[in-house]
Amino acid sequence: MSGLLDAENCEKCFYTEWPNEKRDKCVPKVIEFLSYDTDVVAYVFLFLSVLSSTTIILLIGIFICFRNTPVVRANNRNLSFLILVSLKLSLLCIFLFIGKPVDITCMLRHVYFGIIFTVVLSSILAKTIIVCIAFKATTPGSSWRKWLGVKLPNFIVVILSSLQVLNAILWLLFSPPFQDLDMDSYPGKIIIQCNEGSRLAFYVMLGYMGFLAAVSLILAFMVRKLPDIYNEAKYITFSMLVFFSVWICAIPAYVSSKGKNMVSVEVFAILASGNGIAICIFLPKLWNILARSKTKTRQLLEK
Repeated sequence: MSGLLDAENCEKCFYTEWPNEKRDKCVPKVIEFLSYDTDVVAYVFLFLSVLSSTTIILLIGIFICFRNTPVVRANNRNLSFLILVSLKLSLLCIFLFIGKPVDITCMLRHVYFGIIFTVVLSSILAKTIIVCIAFKATTPGSSWRKWLGVKLPNFIVVILSSLQVLNAILWLLFSPPFQDLDMDSYPGKIIIQCNEGSRLAFYVMLGYMGFLAAVSLILAFMVRKLPDIYNEAKYITFSMLVFFSVWICAIPAYVSSKGKNMVSVEVFAILASGNGIAICIFLPKLWNILARSKTKTRQLLEK
């Protein structure tokens, strides 16, 4: 309300306004969202996103140069490239979370991230399944040999990713995310944020990614000690442990926060889980590539 103190008639402020301290006039409410103009953390997230994406691009370039080496070819190099490209795209989705939310960015945020990261987890699961089959197929006359090849992992990735795409389509058709104005949580402040629309679809998206990660973790843990220098199972185990650690901590913080704090939690979880997967799976590969390249160079010089 605004007007003179103890006045008989007071004027109600417009919904985007709030009485000043003297309560003699209406002033605009403070608008809050994760912004480049007022939040330094937005530039921190932007820098980390660009740095991570650039590093992954360099990794892709190195792996292309050494694509015919045993380290890169082991356990399906096509899946390795697919994981790297998908990780780069998922890290770049940070741009959708920073700035004033509008309907289109609200719809793209979770749908884009959910689909791209599901491709990452589906590819990791396909890698893990191939490791399991490869060791079962070493037995002479094993029937598992017929499952080796590029068709099975491609089929796994397509089918598992399609289920998330189906959830996204139903989400956007029946109850899509939209811009929401929260004017009740804090007096004198309007929080511009994204409403998930269908909470069920949102938690189905997260739950499905958690399911894929859990299956990958269990299978990778079972075969982590199998004797093969190129066995990625132990690295996949570590990466899935990082994934779960990040999101188990992030989800309660996400649910209990509002506005730019909620967005910051989600952005941090995306960056931490994406970089964690890249480091755990591909840093050992990079180390092996560089070590073997150094050894070969030394041998050539000695000759």
